[in-house]
Amino acid sequence: MTRSRALVVPLVRTAAVLAGVSLLAGCQATSAAVPDPSSSVSTARKGSADGGSTGDRSDSKTEQKNLAAVLKLYTDAFPDPASSKAVATTDKLVAADAVAHGSGQKSGPSGVLAEFTADRTRVPGAQAVVKHTAADGDLVAVHYQVASDPADERTGEAAVDLFRVRDGAVVERWAFDQPIATGTPASGNTNTMFSDLYSPAKPAVAPSESQEEQNRTFAVSAYNTLFRDQDVSILDKAFDPAYLQHNPVAPNGTAALKSFFSGSATFPPQESVISLSDGDLVWTFSQSVGAKADDPVLAADIFRVDDKLIREHWDVVPAAG
Repeated sequence: MTRSRALVVPLVRTAAVLAGVSLLAGCQATSAAVPDPSSSVSTARKGSADGGSTGDRSDSKTEQKNLAAVLKLYTDAFPDPASSKAVATTDKLVAADAVAHGSGQKSGPSGVLAEFTADRTRVPGAQAVVKHTAADGDLVAVHYQVASDPADERTGEAAVDLFRVRDGAVVERWAFDQPIATGTPASGNTNTMFSDLYSPAKPAVAPSESQEEQNRTFAVSAYNTLFRDQDVSILDKAFDPAYLQHNPVAPNGTAALKSFFSGSATFPPQESVISLSDGDLVWTFSQSVGAKADDPVLAADIFRVDDKLIREHWDVVPAAG
């Protein structure tokens, strides 16, 4: 895992904002405690979710190779999707029948190039600034900003891309993006959607593979307890009361979430169906409860876990439709 990466490549995308709090502000969500998040998905959905094949989550060597392969797509194909270099790289690193999840997404290497081409057409001069990455089992996730000015985290778009990599090639991919809101949000939250603000009380120590898996189980269970079962008591058990919120819709801390769930608003339950953990970050990808395996994955959330509490949160929730 990387707290903040300096990788910058020209590209484009639509952007990000909220899940753990914006699902609540903007559409679907809810929750419940789950003893093992990898068993929270029905048998019919296994294969593209937590319960499906996710490779060996303890194989750090392969995970790093998978991450390197995915990042090479950004460096080689994003700058000029029509170049011979971009074609050669995607042909090598993306399976011919790689599944692309999401409306309008095309499969295979040509689908990746088509997406990058559309991105660059939509945002001339845009660059991709990778902020956080994760590799866990056969999954790789990338959290990045799309902007013409990489030095300004308050412009452009935010995005999370998720890949499944097997035998060195991408076989599945998902994309989540959301525009970065301009101006001062009504919530008063001035944190950017990308910054790392949490400072641990003790010197940071890289968690072991075992601890990463414990963090994953913990965060996914907390997410489902809140957003699937709408059990607000989990906020006092699993969240730092002053946790740092990078969703502009809500301020720091648990008070906003408590207020939302205690209000009159109602919304359909949502649960994590894919998750990965790397370093002190846990990534969850959610669908409405009861969704079919090929239904849209609605949001991407990232949680920083330290000393058995969720300390920081980022998310990307694409616009419906």
